[in-house]
Amino acid sequence: MASELYLHPLFQTKVELLSADERVALSYRRARLLLQTYRLTSSDVQHCSSKFWSMMTDPICSLDIAMFTIIAAHVGLTIGTLSRHLRERPDFKPLVDRMLRFDTVGIYLLTERGHGLDAFNIETTATKTADGYILHTPREEAAKFMPASTPSFGIPKVALVMARLIVDGKDHGSRFFVTPICSEREMYHGIRSVRLPPRSGTAPLDFSITSFDHVRLPLTALVASDILDYAIPQRSLEAWWDEIWRIQLGTMAVPAPWISAIKAVAYIGGRYSMHRSLVGKRSTPVPIISFRTQQWPIVQATAVGMVMANWFPIVIGQAMKRSTDHRVRHALSVVAKTTICRHFQRCVPEVAERCGAQGTFEHNYMARIENDGKGVIIAEGDVLTLCIRLFSELLQKRYEVPMPDPDESILALHASSLLEENIALLQSIDGDYRSDSFNALILPQAQIVVEAIGHALAYSAAARSNLPKPILDVYECAVIRQDPAWYSEQGGISRIAQRRREDAAVSAMLPDLSSYLEQLNIANYVQAPIVTDASWKDYLAALPIHTGNAIPEAEYIQAML
Repeated sequence: MASELYLHPLFQTKVELLSADERVALSYRRARLLLQTYRLTSSDVQHCSSKFWSMMTDPICSLDIAMFTIIAAHVGLTIGTLSRHLRERPDFKPLVDRMLRFDTVGIYLLTERGHGLDAFNIETTATKTADGYILHTPREEAAKFMPASTPSFGIPKVALVMARLIVDGKDHGSRFFVTPICSEREMYHGIRSVRLPPRSGTAPLDFSITSFDHVRLPLTALVASDILDYAIPQRSLEAWWDEIWRIQLGTMAVPAPWISAIKAVAYIGGRYSMHRSLVGKRSTPVPIISFRTQQWPIVQATAVGMVMANWFPIVIGQAMKRSTDHRVRHALSVVAKTTICRHFQRCVPEVAERCGAQGTFEHNYMARIENDGKGVIIAEGDVLTLCIRLFSELLQKRYEVPMPDPDESILALHASSLLEENIALLQSIDGDYRSDSFNALILPQAQIVVEAIGHALAYSAAARSNLPKPILDVYECAVIRQDPAWYSEQGGISRIAQRRREDAAVSAMLPDLSSYLEQLNIANYVQAPIVTDASWKDYLAALPIHTGNAIPEAEYIQAML
């Protein structure tokens, strides 16, 4: 399902000319438009239908990360969590219906200011009473951080608040509670929202710190199929993971806009470099794309964008199979998020830098999306923390992630070799994954190995999909750059051979670069004025102009001289 939202007036607005609050209000309006365009049902959300994934991967999401942040929490987490209880809890249906219409915005209050990633040890409590619960924040460190909970933009909000269920003075584990947060105009009694300052250089949102002062909730606030089930879980950690089951799907969903962003940045940098010229000592202007130092960042981003766009729906399909072990599903989500996000972090700054001063301005997209990208590293699980958990489980052989045969490609051999190397290293320290040696020698390899697995899977998918050989070769060279020592020591490709391999790959891709940029299918979503000289002149003409008739005083001029 392809939308044409890029043609809608809400997405034609020059956001860089708006105030911060005007931009936040626009993001909420865009989120409503996006949800109304796709018309998801609760079943679409619960089962992550093709329509759900079409919305999450719509390139329009890369134009407004604040909008995507609203949608990811509202749909993926809040509606998603409630959706699996609808059969036994029909009382949730009116709320879910309002949320599907975006008449009410859902937020997901899990982490706390003093605990961060250690969300298993939250302190917010929901104490059972005769007729319901009392939701309370015991101290500042237990305040919920940082979903947007203010009433400032005319939309009612409701939260799923994770709190420790206290029954007769005993801790019965963490559960979610449906908690109305604010009306269109003000906070509900006992709830406090402190709006945080904006994150540097990003699409603004009303991020907040939220706390509760003995807020009374009805018995029906408990998010459970049976509201009378207060049993203490036998396996508390497993029960907690089951409560936050949508986080695992969110881990897969949140990288989606960054694939479109990589493609957009490649397109912007490529088109700009083709018309931006230098004269120097020559008699005729030379496009800056003529220089290899300009070529590499652009061909790399182009190849990465094409390979990731090809792989992402494939890995989603693998993860969402009913037969897939839930541990493997989460593992594939972690591999996908890590691989996509780290590619993004390497490609975008390099292309932006090669666009000079223009690359630093918000209207040219790259600087803003680079800063926005730092948020996705943390959203739905910090990348490094996710990698550490996955890597530890793979080393202990608790389960296996499907990987290409090592003979299939040099990237597959790299991934297999790194994993086996660390399994052997773990055995050499007697398999003690809680030792200082494990912490010092093995944990720092976690992200490197998880990325290598992602590279191998993505390359394998690209080869099977018959992506053009120059794209495959440039992608391979981009990966080799991340671990040149291994490819020299174990892969048999010397440093000079790596350099020559890269030269051949870039040279083969350049003649068709313009065609490859169009094949990214991102041009309709690119609004950066530097893409063409004509669009820059049109943009410049629309900016505020300052002129005047003042004449400097003669004494002032003489003093300057």
